Amino acid sequence: MVTVILPRSLVSLIPGTLCRCEVEAATVGQAIERLDERTPGIRNRLIDSGPSLREHINVFVDGTQAGLDTPLRAESVIHVIPAVSGG
Repeated sequence: MVTVILPRSLVSLIPGTLCRCEVEAATVGQAIERLDERTPGIRNRLIDSGPSLREHINVFVDGTQAGLDTPLRAESVIHVIPAVSGG
């Protein structure tokens, strides 16, 4: 099972969403689809109509930046990180 870790800022927008959960998936995109099956609406916050990751979302798999097609191992950890800008 793949572990997905979501930021509190995203979790607070969708009632019933957990910060950490496990799903079965072969790619990052599939992991997001599995999350959306459990918590409808989360996909729309992470993926645009392209489909690609939204501009303000960064995804890391095992510490390396990833995209929707990035393959996963059974023990992979996905971190969803909102992009932060400042000045």
